[in-house]
Amino acid sequence: MFDYSWGAQQLSPQKKKELRRVAAERDMVLEDAESGWVGAVVRIERVGGMATVALEDRRGRTKSFPLGFGFLLDGEPIELLPPRPKAATGTLRSASGSVVVQNHRARQARASRIWVEGKHDAELVEKVWGHDLRVEGIVVEPLHGVDDLSGLVREFAPGPERRLGVLVDHLVPGSKESRIAAEAMRVPGAGGNVLIVGHPYVDVWQAIKPQVIGIEDWPVVPRGLDWKTGILRGLGWPHESQADVADGWRRLLGSVRTYADLEPSLLGRVEEVIDFLTAGAD
Repeated sequence: MFDYSWGAQQLSPQKKKELRRVAAERDMVLEDAESGWVGAVVRIERVGGMATVALEDRRGRTKSFPLGFGFLLDGEPIELLPPRPKAATGTLRSASGSVVVQNHRARQARASRIWVEGKHDAELVEKVWGHDLRVEGIVVEPLHGVDDLSGLVREFAPGPERRLGVLVDHLVPGSKESRIAAEAMRVPGAGGNVLIVGHPYVDVWQAIKPQVIGIEDWPVVPRGLDWKTGILRGLGWPHESQADVADGWRRLLGSVRTYADLEPSLLGRVEEVIDFLTAGAD
């Protein structure tokens, strides 16, 4: 059992250079010397360009602190460093689970494209499938909405050497999105050259497994409330401004490490699009 009774100590600048440097590890128990907060390391993330460590206390509460000076490990002042990279053993795997192609220069981008609904969708796809996309030379572009999808497909002018894969939010039977997708597939040249798939979630945020951020289910958002604002409020995170929404997304994205952190209903659709765009290619 961990001892949570350590007393906080103030660190003088003169002693910082003498501190032992320790790489953060999950479940390592630390004390923040300034506040006296004691908890186990549950994650390392980057927030606004700053590397932080989240410490969970014995009551399950979590608080984040910047990495560096100001921590006690077993009562000893230390400088806390980012986790050490794990030594590669056996076959290297990318975040998507594919075999890493080493010493590979990203190929010239194909004319084919993956379109997603927004910036957050693009960032999530890039984080998990970025290696695969660079190997295949596929570019992901955010649309910022699909209301004029037919017009955009027509302008793209799809063909056998210029294929298009589209990932749509909330693509379920009877939805507005399903009608938009059906109309877009009737654009000349779309047949056989355009694939429109989607996941059932209101927003790609929900494609992240809730357990990844320590909850069992995503909060239910009341009607009439902006969905992302409602999610952040339900999580107890800041939610009053667009800056809060942006920070909330960075926190969510930072929690995703590999494909295992995403719902299968998104994984399958992204893999399907990549296969469609690369089928029969060099």
